[in-house]
Amino acid sequence: MSETVLQLDNVEFRRNRRVIITDVNLTIHAGERWVLFGPNGIGKSTAVGMLATRTFPSEGKVFILGHQLGKYDVFKLRTRIGLASAALGRQFPEGEDPLNAVVTGLSAVTGKWHDEYTDEEYARARQLLRDFSVGYLEGKQMWRLSEGERTRVLIARALMGDPELLIMDEPTTGLDLGGREQVMRTLSRIGREASNRAVVLVTHRLEEIPEGFDHIAIMGRKAVSAQDATEDGVDSMGNPSAGTIIYTGSLEEGLTDERLSELFNMPIEVEHSHGRWAAYAV
Repeated sequence: MSETVLQLDNVEFRRNRRVIITDVNLTIHAGERWVLFGPNGIGKSTAVGMLATRTFPSEGKVFILGHQLGKYDVFKLRTRIGLASAALGRQFPEGEDPLNAVVTGLSAVTGKWHDEYTDEEYARARQLLRDFSVGYLEGKQMWRLSEGERTRVLIARALMGDPELLIMDEPTTGLDLGGREQVMRTLSRIGREASNRAVVLVTHRLEEIPEGFDHIAIMGRKAVSAQDATEDGVDSMGNPSAGTIIYTGSLEEGLTDERLSELFNMPIEVEHSHGRWAAYAV
């Protein structure tokens, strides 16, 4: 069995007394390529916050790279984790050079400030930008980039430190067809690479699952007890029930018409062809 990179044991997260996610269990090993899939508002971003050491569970245990979250220096963990997300992209100073946005991935900070990096480290950052066809962005400003350019810069940054865990949260959100397909090529290359790195891609669209990813964790709503349920399927406080993981396993066994129809509460037909997935209401 490969080394365990991520393990969530009976995890729950509460905010303002509301349970956001509950009974979340997940184990990811080195070298595996996972998709975290589910509808909007189900708690995916909350789960990602824990995987990226930005959020701590209210109950349960989270183990990342052999260390329990909350009992180890998260700043040491973050240098071993590559994160690409829109939320992270918004944390950079507006005038930040994309080259610096990439190289600072080594120290897991946003903004170069007083940090110093070697010529070799800058050379690697430039090569990563070229690898993702955005080398021309050096010297520009992060706030002036298109969504597609910013996404590729953030993925380059996430890979800067050759992380043991790579997390990409909704990397194609807001992109047009051309921009999405450019990023999909990048993601497919990451999915197919011969690497012991564990990769987690978060999405709510089947069309945005790249080639090379073969494991999936599907999030859905936790069933509400009969005494707490209302006719609208919310709890007695008027909140939707908490999110949880309802399936883990292979994409082929997880992405079925029946499972997605139940998840989205409408008849869904799933297609898989030419290495890509799609789903339609029927």
